Amino acid sequence: MTPTYDDIEAAAARIAGLVRPVTVAPATTGANPLWFALEFLQFTGSFKARGAQNFVRAHAAAGTLPEAGVTIASGGNAGLACAWAARAAGVPATVFLPDTAPPVKIRRLRDYGADVRLIGPEYKQALAACQEFAATSGALAAHAYDHPLVAAGAGTLMREIHARVPDLDTVLVAVGGGGLFTGTAITAQHFGVNTIAVEPRTCCSLDAALTAGRPVQVTVDSIAADSLGAPNVSEMALAAAQQPGVRSVLVDDDTIRHARKQLWDEHRIAVEYGAATAMAALLDTGSGAAYRPADGERVCVILCGANTDPADLAS
Repeated sequence: MTPTYDDIEAAAARIAGLVRPVTVAPATTGANPLWFALEFLQFTGSFKARGAQNFVRAHAAAGTLPEAGVTIASGGNAGLACAWAARAAGVPATVFLPDTAPPVKIRRLRDYGADVRLIGPEYKQALAACQEFAATSGALAAHAYDHPLVAAGAGTLMREIHARVPDLDTVLVAVGGGGLFTGTAITAQHFGVNTIAVEPRTCCSLDAALTAGRPVQVTVDSIAADSLGAPNVSEMALAAAQQPGVRSVLVDDDTIRHARKQLWDEHRIAVEYGAATAMAALLDTGSGAAYRPADGERVCVILCGANTDPADLAS
């Protein structure tokens, strides 16, 4: 079931005081003002904290949070958020990751007290193992993106962005499985803001679903796959993408690399490749930008996560 804006308002009330309000910082001034939503400063290092808290707190309030805790399959960021929210609620978390997950995310998961299980090279194998574990252990199965409570929690970010820049025209958001995109697009439409969904060209489950008219399996092969590497987008995300005011664009991995380095070189912002994907849509690296704002268009780029090793940024 796709969440409504009322669900996002309810999520905002439920997680108030449990997540960090977003900072929206000007990146440029003048004829084409640009803002960065610095959501990588969120607890656990990504926007996923919002959906995880909404999911766990809603179940706790309903009395459906089991002693066996919660379990989730993730590329890393959703697992971090789930483990953090579970620890705050006093229940265990078992997190299934592909064995290709970045070491920095695995270390942080263990720091949160999660039982980390590395399964296979792709998210779909970790997901299958997670589902089997939930069925046999009694743990509550969370989802990295395909759940209305998760998407509604993510949508609280756009609600805060609009409060800080009420005359915003357009928001750019990176898309993996579609939880953040869904919440962002629903909230943006409520406020009359356009949404640009940005995906790596070789990891584009939303764009493929729009072409096919339904979610389809895609190949996941991108530098940003650890956070955007969902093999298929959710039905919720497809429904949100089919609404007015939404556009899908694709960017190359080289442009994502360039965007991540430019964010560091010019703004001293260190983010992961998934977050840099949204910024990449604005860069013209020789073949034209994937999205070129109109004169005077007021644009915000969501920088959604920073669970990365910054050692290579200065190279």
